[in-house]
Amino acid sequence: MEEKFQLGSVDIYVNENHRCGTDAVLLADFASPYPSETVCDLCTGCGIIPLFFCKDKPPKKVYGVELQREAAELFRKSVSENGFENILFPVEADLTDIKTLLKHIPRSAIDTVTVNPPYYKENSGKTRLTEAQRIARHEIACNLGQVIEAADVLLKYGGSLKMCHLPERTAEIFFLMQKRNIQPKKLTLVYNKAGEKPWLALISGKKGGKAGLDIDKPLIMRKENGEYTERLLKIYGME
Repeated sequence: MEEKFQLGSVDIYVNENHRCGTDAVLLADFASPYPSETVCDLCTGCGIIPLFFCKDKPPKKVYGVELQREAAELFRKSVSENGFENILFPVEADLTDIKTLLKHIPRSAIDTVTVNPPYYKENSGKTRLTEAQRIARHEIACNLGQVIEAADVLLKYGGSLKMCHLPERTAEIFFLMQKRNIQPKKLTLVYNKAGEKPWLALISGKKGGKAGLDIDKPLIMRKENGEYTERLLKIYGME
């Protein structure tokens, strides 16, 4: 069953299998592309990240790559509903098939690649999921290495890869990025409350960049009383 919700002035369609979580919104805010940029969001799902980019000052062009047809159709519906056909371009494709991917998006043409990829190895994490949910959350259709390879193929020299993932896989991500000449440049850890373990890592890397990692101040989501922090309210446009 489809549902529609608003993020700022943008209408976004979701359903039970393809929803958008806080991690996607935090990544979209973290990425913050400039209006002059061409962007590609891999594993875009229902298109929350490209749609978030359009709520204020949108980039010049945003591709959203999604393997699952049901999710891609939701994204297309949101694009049409909001009149974003000249900015957002849904691409129904398998990112592991580089040859086919390049039929939709030019090689080395992207300023910023964003991705909220599957977090879990194929046989780990929650098991009581639909097949569509398993593909979105587990490395069934693509793994970290394939995601970063696709980003490398699409990025301009000097372009940025911005992604979110589990903190415990950060070392693996840094290793795979450096193998593709994408230098980790910034790390922001997200905490539900101060003093707890981080639950999300926001990572930025630069293709062809020099070594040097900036550890940003933590992003705390909730105060001790459980209310959202001012920083999170600002991200959601609720301040």
